[in-house]
Amino acid sequence: MRRRTLLAAAGLAVPASLLAGVDEALASVPDPTGSPVPFDARLAAARGHFGAGRNAALLSALPGLLADGHHAARDCADIALARLSATYSLAAQVHTKIGRYEQSRLAADRATLYAEWSGSPLVAAAAARDLAIVLRHQDKAVAAQRHILEAVSRVESTGLTTDAQRSAYAQMLCTTSYTAARAGDRGQALAMIREATRAARKLPQEAPEERLFPITPAAVDLYAVGVHWALGDAGAALDAGRGLRAGQFRTAERKGRMHTDLARAWWQWGKPERTAVELLSAARVSPGEVRDRSSIREIVAELRSRHPRVTAVRELVATARMTA
Repeated sequence: MRRRTLLAAAGLAVPASLLAGVDEALASVPDPTGSPVPFDARLAAARGHFGAGRNAALLSALPGLLADGHHAARDCADIALARLSATYSLAAQVHTKIGRYEQSRLAADRATLYAEWSGSPLVAAAAARDLAIVLRHQDKAVAAQRHILEAVSRVESTGLTTDAQRSAYAQMLCTTSYTAARAGDRGQALAMIREATRAARKLPQEAPEERLFPITPAAVDLYAVGVHWALGDAGAALDAGRGLRAGQFRTAERKGRMHTDLARAWWQWGKPERTAVELLSAARVSPGEVRDRSSIREIVAELRSRHPRVTAVRELVATARMTA
């Protein structure tokens, strides 16, 4: 019998009822909730759930947000369409995070549509990025690269005269680089991450909370870790991440992602102890980064199967079970 994976042993943290609720909302928009809480406040709270790794709480909020977003956008006002696009983008992001790519693709397509109608180049860039990411996960590397490169050009055409535009540009370059790396385009990947590093030098070390693309120099360095890992160069990945610290990232999701990206590089280099230590740190700061991502659960399962006597591995498995 095939050995159990962490998913089977501990279970995905997102209840099936929540997934079904969002599926229904994507298939047929629910009636407005009538909530007295302003939509912007609720959308900000939903983003907070994502940033904190509270995927179940975000999925619980999404049907109502989609319903009220559609209701507000019925007069096709630009700001309402932008908010609706942002809501679908958030839906795409969380579904990508938990590996539900069909739903993520649907949400990203709708985010792109409403962003175009809104007329905002930055909202359109955010939606384009989400769509490129899910295309990459669906093994449509060529389409993903084409889509993200078009988005980079549109952002660059703004003139990059504001920090918000420059942040969008740096973020899109990072996504382009990682997309190219996953497609095996080494030259494009390295060129884009170098340009992103250059562009990020003008950005603050801590992005304003309201910024649509809260990219920072440290965040670009974290992308470089992923780019080199995707290119199969664990040593370069770890070198790119040598100066990273959890305190450089505002949200638990990003702190956890730092640890999981470093863990993937250590695992690629054949260092199970260091891999487990990083994953243990990720599980402690943002359990969803370990528990809800299938690629990370697979590493945990491999660690448990092949290195059960390593102290950090035993601690990691115990922590994963407790946070399930």
